[in-house]
Amino acid sequence: MRRYALLIIVLFAAATLQAQIISLKTCIEVGLTNNYSLRIVRNEERIADNNVTRANAGYLPTVDANLGYSGSLSSDNSTASNGGGVTHNRNVADHTLQAGINAEWTIFDGFKIQTNYLRLQELKRQSATQTRIAIEDYIAQLVAEYYNYIQQRIRMQNFRYAVALSKERLRIVQERYIIGNNSRLDLQQAQVDFNADSAQSLRQQESLATSRIRLNELMAVRDSASRLTVQDTTIDVNATLSFDSLWAATLRTNASLLSAAQDKRLAELDFRTVRGRDYPYVTLNAGYGYTYNRYGNSSTRKRHNWGADFGVTVGFRLFDGNRQRERRNAQINIENAELARRDLELSLHADLADLYQAYQNNLRLLTLERQNLITAQENHFIACERYLLGDLSGIEMREAQKSLLDAEERILVAEYDTKLCEISLLQLSGGIMSYLLE
Repeated sequence: MRRYALLIIVLFAAATLQAQIISLKTCIEVGLTNNYSLRIVRNEERIADNNVTRANAGYLPTVDANLGYSGSLSSDNSTASNGGGVTHNRNVADHTLQAGINAEWTIFDGFKIQTNYLRLQELKRQSATQTRIAIEDYIAQLVAEYYNYIQQRIRMQNFRYAVALSKERLRIVQERYIIGNNSRLDLQQAQVDFNADSAQSLRQQESLATSRIRLNELMAVRDSASRLTVQDTTIDVNATLSFDSLWAATLRTNASLLSAAQDKRLAELDFRTVRGRDYPYVTLNAGYGYTYNRYGNSSTRKRHNWGADFGVTVGFRLFDGNRQRERRNAQINIENAELARRDLELSLHADLADLYQAYQNNLRLLTLERQNLITAQENHFIACERYLLGDLSGIEMREAQKSLLDAEERILVAEYDTKLCEISLLQLSGGIMSYLLE
C-alpha cells in the first residue's frame, strides 16, 4: 500500500512540474519513476529474478501425458500349408487406443544442476548490479543537466543585466548627443553595443530552452517543452571531498567493480559445469499407461491392458574429446575475468586521480575567480561614476562592463566545471545516490 501511495505522489509531482518550484530531489524521484530506459532495465531485472527457480535449474522432474490412436484396414488371401483352400479376408479393421503418463527425473548430473542454480542466482545479482549502474548513470546525467539549467539561467540573467546597462548607456549618449556633448560616432557605438548585447541575450534564450527541454526529457515529462522552475538559484559545490575516502569507497561499492567480480564468479561456475562431466549421472523414470486393442479378425476380439513401469538409469560418459579443451578454456576465462577486474580497478584509480586533480584545480580557480569578481564589480562601479561625470569615454565604459561580464562568466564556468567533477567523483565512488538525500 505504501508503494502505491509513493507512486501516486511521484506521478502527481510529474503532472504539476510546470506549476510548482521543484528541487533536485524531486527531479530525480520523478525521473526514476518515469524514465523509459530505466523501466526497461528494471523489467530485465525482473526477468532475471523470475529465472531463479529450481525447475529452471533442473531440480524438478518432467511429467508428460500422452493420448494416441492408431488403426489399420487390411485385406489378405491365406492358403493353408496342408493344401487346403484359400481364405479370403477383406477390409479387416484393427484399432489401438493408448493413454499414459510418464515422469523423468535427473537426480544427479555431476553437480550440474546445483551449479545451474548458483549461476541463476549470480545472474540475478548481476542484473541487479546492471540496474544500479543504469540508475547511477541516469542520476549523474540528470544532476549534471539540472545544474546546467541553473548555469544557463544565471547566464541569462547576466546577459539581461548587460542589456540593461547598454540600454542605460544608450539613453545617456542620446541625451548628450541632443545637447551636443557627444558625437554621432559615440551614439552609433552605443547603439552597436546595445544591439550586440541584445543579440547575445536572444541566443542565450535558445540555450536556456534547450537545457529545459533536455531536463524534461530526462524526467520523461510528456510535454518536453513545458516550462519549469527549479528550486536552486546557485551552483553550490562540495569542497570537502577527500581522495583517500573516495578511493576506499570505490573499492568497496563501485558498481562496475562489483559487476567484474560477478563475471569472475560466473566464469568459475562455468568451470564447475565442465568438471561436472567427469561424474556419472542418475536418472529415474516412471509411468502409468492404458492400452485398448480391438481386432477385426483374430481369436481375441478386444483387449484392455494397463499398468505401471519404472526404472533407473546410471550412466557415465567414457570419452569426450572436447572435455579437456573446454576445461582449459574455462580456466583461461577465469584468468581473463580476474585480469579484467584488475584492469578495471587500475582504470578507475587513474580516472579518480585525474578527476580529483581537476576537482582541486577547479576549486582553486573558483576561489581566484571569486576574488576577481569582487575587483571587477568595484572597477565597474567606479567606471559608472566617472562615466556619469563625463570623465570616462564610452569605449572605456564598455571595457569596464565587458570585464565585469567576463568575470561573472568565468566564475559561472568554474562553478559548473567543479560541480561536474564532484558528480563524476561521487559516481565513481558509488555515492551518487547521496543527491537523493539532499
